[in-house]
Amino acid sequence: MKYFEYFKPATLKEASELLIENGENAHILNGGTDLVVRMRDELTTPDVVVDIKGIKELETMRFDEEGLFIGATVNLASMIEYEPVVKHYSFLREAAESIGSGQVRNLATMVGNICNASPLADTSTPLLVLDAKLIIYGAKGEKEISIHEFFKGVRETSLQLGDIVTGIKIPLHKNIYGVFMKRSRRKEVDLSTVCTTVLKIEDEIRIAMGAVAPTPIRAPMAEGFAKGKELNPEIIEEIANIAAREAKPIDDVRSSKEYRTEMIKIMVNRSIEKLRDLGSEDCEI
Repeated sequence: MKYFEYFKPATLKEASELLIENGENAHILNGGTDLVVRMRDELTTPDVVVDIKGIKELETMRFDEEGLFIGATVNLASMIEYEPVVKHYSFLREAAESIGSGQVRNLATMVGNICNASPLADTSTPLLVLDAKLIIYGAKGEKEISIHEFFKGVRETSLQLGDIVTGIKIPLHKNIYGVFMKRSRRKEVDLSTVCTTVLKIEDEIRIAMGAVAPTPIRAPMAEGFAKGKELNPEIIEEIANIAAREAKPIDDVRSSKEYRTEMIKIMVNRSIEKLRDLGSEDCEI
């Protein structure tokens, strides 16, 4: 591992200034489950590491009539056990619970999972269908952006120099149901080969897919086709087929693009079938 300087600022201002001062040679350390591995393998070689875990305000987790807020340094294990997440966002909880082992979840964070901007980030698909917003602190103060504007490419985001994601706001909706699904080479503790989240809200179906494009994506054509339609087997099959056509997977070490395309059809189909009856309280928000 290459030599680097380590800083642990106590304020967002100090952290942002360190990032600006050191430019592209500085990296944020949060959970560290991705960064430390990449540094060990010399895939990422920062000159400066800025540890944000000492910034107390980033530990916040709260829930009110507007929805859920998860601070940047809240680890996945704590989020998974947070009662409002269990009660109101079960499919997001399932996505978080699918990440790594228990030891990994004790360190990893949802903000870190999103900021890595991996196409297969498991928590990205629930956040996409929920229209989550990211709160960002930067040189000009605080701003809020939609998650739909955040991902720009493989490991590329809309963050500017000095920007720090301080948390994620997730709206509260009533009477919605969601299903998260993940396919990986191993049943436990593995990266997604494909992941999906399908959400039903009134007569609307929302579909998000991971590991099938340079970024996690929604399926707007499939969603448009589904809107207002009776979810009979023929309609469900066509929704799944359209979603699969919107995916742009590649061949890599985990899978072929043909396999990923077929899995999108199967996973979207099964998710909508599960949602059609709306009977499971576990899915309700």
